[in-house]
Amino acid sequence: MKRLFFVFVVSVIFASCSAGLEKGNLVIINSSGGKIPLEVELAVTPEARQQGYMHRRNVPRGEGMLFVFPADQILSFWMKNTSVPLSIAYISSKGEIMEIHDLTPFSEKPVPSSRSVRYALEVPQGWFEDSGISEGCYVEFTPELKHLFSGTVR
Repeated sequence: MKRLFFVFVVSVIFASCSAGLEKGNLVIINSSGGKIPLEVELAVTPEARQQGYMHRRNVPRGEGMLFVFPADQILSFWMKNTSVPLSIAYISSKGEIMEIHDLTPFSEKPVPSSRSVRYALEVPQGWFEDSGISEGCYVEFTPELKHLFSGTVR
């Protein structure tokens, strides 16, 4: 019994570490000028970006996943193996939300950005709208996150 418990604990620890996701906080300035806080998991490595929210059963309101890319580019996301309805914001290197899309659970249809961007932010579907966040709003990264971005955001 002890051996089985040990294997379970080691498996949980390994799974947590192998995801490589750090957590942090950011603030989004909404269309009314309000500051909306958001706790995010950071998908910085190629492996973490590929995994995203796949196989998750829920994403709590007020939480999201920030995908960080090394350079501006056209991004494209899909919902393969993702059962949670999500919305995605494509964000410029200066932190401006360029576009927002709702994503369909389990859809393998790509949802590309219409222009080159540096970041993508996934949140529970409807959270952007409920928080008064739309295209043209800005993301402010807290000092704890800025070290990851090499001065590319405001």
